[in-house]
Amino acid sequence: MIAAQEGTWNSGMPYLRAGTGPPLLFMPGLSNHHRPPRGFDRRTQLGQIAPWTTTRRVWWVNRRPGLQPGTTMADLARDYAEAMPDHFPGPVDVLGVSTGGSVALQLALDHPALVRRLVLVASAHRLGPGREVQRRAAAAVREGHPRRAMAELAATTGARWWSRRLLWTLGWLLEPSGARHGYDDFLAVAEAEDRFDVTARLPEVSCPVLVVGGDRDGFYGAALFREAAAAVPRGRALVHPGVGHLGVIAGERSVRDASSFLDTPDAPDFPGNWRAPSGTAG
Repeated sequence: MIAAQEGTWNSGMPYLRAGTGPPLLFMPGLSNHHRPPRGFDRRTQLGQIAPWTTTRRVWWVNRRPGLQPGTTMADLARDYAEAMPDHFPGPVDVLGVSTGGSVALQLALDHPALVRRLVLVASAHRLGPGREVQRRAAAAVREGHPRRAMAELAATTGARWWSRRLLWTLGWLLEPSGARHGYDDFLAVAEAEDRFDVTARLPEVSCPVLVVGGDRDGFYGAALFREAAAAVPRGRALVHPGVGHLGVIAGERSVRDASSFLDTPDAPDFPGNWRAPSGTAG
């Protein structure tokens, strides 16, 4: 396990920092709470950023705790925007995973001077089938059935029936380990993402954007990944065949592709002239 420093940004946003090299702001996916990660959760988050730490100084930064009902994606993006100048001297590369990608895209729209390049991993400009999944999960939490909620969310990250069944069981079994701080932050972000849809604003994105997804993604789907990249003036999409939500997030190909995208020098037709090292087509 990699060694990491930890702390909080000025509004209480927890961070983990590790690695050396150019900075990379890593926005994680949906979580039960926004307190500093501990135990299994901390190991999981460090595992996600570990492949980047050999060439990048990675800032894993979650949303602030204590979110109020009615919080919007714009509010979450503003929290990042207000804190980023204290940690980065100029625009920085941003990578958002799943729900973190929604926040990252909102950041690029509302605060374009802060984002150099943007990578959306298993994320897009709105939810697809995942909107109903998250609505059911939020309802289950409010009704006092959080294990059912976490099981369904976990199952939706799989690509095939057997992986979905296994992930459902894991979600059910692991739910108590993440429930000790309650679900208020989860509910606030799930509600914000339920309302999130920046389809009409995609042409405003000024930075280069890479969208990486799987054609078996249960939250978005291949069509949304391609739609997002096509509507962004400097966008590219890579859709991995036979891969689900979790497979893209945890896959080595996603790291190779995103790293190549972020490190390729600018050119007049970038990213149109860029080719993914994995060979995956858009």
